[in-house]
Amino acid sequence: MKIKEIQDLLQAELLCGEEFLDGEVDSACCSDMMSDVLAYVKDQGVLITGLVNAQVIRTAAMMDIVCVVFVRSKIPTEEMRILAEECGIVVMRSARRAYEACGILYSNGLTGQ
Repeated sequence: MKIKEIQDLLQAELLCGEEFLDGEVDSACCSDMMSDVLAYVKDQGVLITGLVNAQVIRTAAMMDIVCVVFVRSKIPTEEMRILAEECGIVVMRSARRAYEACGILYSNGLTGQ
C-alpha cells in the first residue's frame, strides 16, 4: 500500500515527508509503548500511536519505520517534525482513534507481522 493511500484512508493531515508519499509499505503496528515497538516489531512500515514525544521518532528511525501516524488528533512538536524530516520519516496526524485506524488499514489490505 502506498503511504498516500494511508493518508487518504485515515483522512490524515500530512505534517512532513511529502516527498515520500509514493513509498510502499507492507505492514503496520500500533503501540503507545516504544519498548514494545523495540522488542516485538519487525519489518513494519507504519507506526500508529497516540504517544507524542521525540522518542517515538527515534524509535521509528531505529526500527526502519517509514511513516508515523499520530491518532486522536495529537500534535507532534516542532522538534519531532524536524527529527522526522532528518530521518526521512513521513509524519501524519488523524482524528481517528487507534483502534479505528488499525481496522481501516487492515480491512484495506495492510497487515501486521
